[in-house]
Amino acid sequence: MSSSRPAAVTHSLYAKGRGQSTEMRTAPAPVPAAWISPLAGSRLALGCGTAVTHTPAAARACPPSPRFAAEPWSRIPPLPPVLSGAWISPLASSRLAPISAEAPLEAGVERAFAAIGPAYLRFTSGTTSERKGVVIGHQHIVERLEAANRGLAIGPADRVLWLLPMAHHFVVSILLYLRYGATILLPANSLAPAILGLAARERATVLYASPHHMKLLAKDASGARLDTLRLTISTAEGLRADVATAFAARYGIAIVQALGIMEVGLPVMNTASAKTKPDVLGRPQPAYEVWLRGDDGRPVTGNSAENCGEICIRGPGMLDAYLDPWTPARSILEPDGFRTGDQGWFDSDGDLHLAGRRAARINIAGMKFFCEEVEAVLDTHPAIERSRVSAKQHPHLGELPIAEIVLAPGATAPDPKELASFCRGRLASYMIPRSFEVVAELELTPTGKLARR
Repeated sequence: MSSSRPAAVTHSLYAKGRGQSTEMRTAPAPVPAAWISPLAGSRLALGCGTAVTHTPAAARACPPSPRFAAEPWSRIPPLPPVLSGAWISPLASSRLAPISAEAPLEAGVERAFAAIGPAYLRFTSGTTSERKGVVIGHQHIVERLEAANRGLAIGPADRVLWLLPMAHHFVVSILLYLRYGATILLPANSLAPAILGLAARERATVLYASPHHMKLLAKDASGARLDTLRLTISTAEGLRADVATAFAARYGIAIVQALGIMEVGLPVMNTASAKTKPDVLGRPQPAYEVWLRGDDGRPVTGNSAENCGEICIRGPGMLDAYLDPWTPARSILEPDGFRTGDQGWFDSDGDLHLAGRRAARINIAGMKFFCEEVEAVLDTHPAIERSRVSAKQHPHLGELPIAEIVLAPGATAPDPKELASFCRGRLASYMIPRSFEVVAELELTPTGKLARR
């Protein structure tokens, strides 16, 4: 799409008085199933999801847009003529044009892409590998939304307080809300006063955010409440038990952790055990089958942390293909379903626990553990804002853990011996990092996760 088209939306909004740091809410009518393209059902370009309709540059990124805001649906002005046609036509025939003149796609791939009936294209976060272009067709989006909403139960009465970037969370969130007629509430910023103020004024019923936002809200001392919420969802990264406990103590609300996977949808939610086990991923949603794959390819059985395997998922609404190199779904999903690369285990209640990424596993002379286990301990230290643990090669032991730490605001660097002692009371001795390096920042993926390449 021409870069002038998203810019025209921005200029149109500014002309109507909607500018930076202005609150907005959108309240569309429920969207018909056939209108599932990222901008269908809405006359606002909310973020930078790539609409894969009949457009000459489907994979080109949008320029930055303002945080914008809120008008009841009946008062949203029509889009200017420049935005008609390919930009928002939900029923336009879909076709992938070359991403660049230097690297056109092969004709066979072009035909395969069109046969999918593509509706949405977005790239993975690239936490442990190269980013992949995930292609999802209209039919699979409809299936995905229906499966996710069996757990979320979003309807026209809901008012969703949204705190995540739309460019990275869109299908089983923004599209789902539009599909089922909910109102979307967008605060002016991500600070607690703006969030709590908007929640109170608009009587929010659902909060959809990350653990970072939950931690921020838990620290608020204003006394403001979130009593109108019926559901509080945390996603994007693992929810720590201490963050969930602090949030529950402040607001009397249990946070429901949800596992969202771009290639899959929303297959697992912790609705059953949110109060007693807030840091678990939860149980598979009704439409999904989740199983654990051992290194030998066989299912892992048992109900303890020792019975760990790769999390594999089967169900509706899976991706249709990866874009580059072109890889159709059958090559990705057969025979195991979608292999997440995450290691996990089930407890006796049927709740799924996340152990860590397979690529983030450290092996010291045959003793294996995950970087995430050590980071979860380091991140509770009062002087540490965030940490990243990685493996350093050792000629005799194989690998040793080392840590990078970002200091909390106003904190001074702890003595390495003090940090080792802090870890020793919470971790097995072989899991304690052999060195601690203070860094200004840690590389993150576009979705805010630690980059581990």
